[in-house]
Amino acid sequence: MNNRTTMHTHALTTALTLYRSGTLSLTQAAHRAGCSEREMIHVLGKHGIAIRESFASHTSPDNTPARAD
Repeated sequence: MNNRTTMHTHALTTALTLYRSGTLSLTQAAHRAGCSEREMIHVLGKHGIAIRESFASHTSPDNTPARAD
């Protein structure tokens, strides 16, 4: 394993751990792991880590942002 792969693996492992503990949001964990939110969701699923409801509600197609006009 080369140094770049080792760094990526460490970043992903750290992101998974911090997301699981509730320290990072999905967006923060994806950023730390160096991937998109969609990729992070896939990785979380592969590792048996549940997506927190707070994110799931934001991805609903019926969820319309509130306006303050």
